[in-house]
Formats: sequence, structure tokens, C-alpha cells
Amino acid sequence: MRHAARVDVVAYLLVGLVAALHLYFLVLEMFLWTKPLGRRTFGNTPEFAEATKVLAANQGLYNGFLVAGLVWGLVTQRYDVCVFFLACVIVAGVYGAITVSSRILVVQAVPALLALGAVLLAW
Repeated sequence: MRHAARVDVVAYLLVGLVAALHLYFLVLEMFLWTKPLGRRTFGNTPEFAEATKVLAANQGLYNGFLVAGLVWGLVTQRYDVCVFFLACVIVAGVYGAITVSSRILVVQAVPALLALGAVLLAW
């Protein structure tokens, strides 16, 4: 069954946006955590950023795995792979919103939820 090309394009663009966001999170957490942009983004003091930089780098690495999965789904045009990794992003975003900041829900979970909806419509 072939779906409308516009729905496919929107789905791929939204999945790509989520992947790009998580690539940005990877860079922030792995490479910029102790730099002014990283500290400002996460509201950290220089001391806290320095003390937690290894934890942040580990967190950034996990964001990289999400990027890899989303790109894999896009490149292979596998909606099931996109659905799995978008669901992972949504769960992480909800958990982050509950445990860290409600802002994470908007920045992470909402874009993934929109992408998931588009992927399901295109599937």
C-alpha cells in the first residue's frame, strides 16, 4: 500500500528534526558541558559542570545512539525502526520532565511525539 508522498516527506522531515536535536544534545553534553554555552543551556555553575562532565558525556553518548537509530530508520526507510527510536525518545523525554525539568517535555518529547504521529500516518 502506497501512502501520499507529502505524508512521507513530513514524516521523514520530522524524524530528521528529532535526530538533529539529539545530535545537538550530544554535542552539548559531550563537548560543551563545561563551556559557557553548555553551562548556560543547563544552568550549571563551572564547578558543577566540571564535577559532572563524565556523567554528561555518558548521557550525550546515549543521545548519539538515538541519533544512530533514527538515521538508520530514515536511510533504510524502515518505519518500524523509526517508531521504536521515537518511542525511546518520548519515554526519555517524559522521564526527564518528571525528574529534571518540565522543559524537557517540550524540547524532547513533543517533537518526537509529532514525528511519531507523522510516521504512523505514513506507515
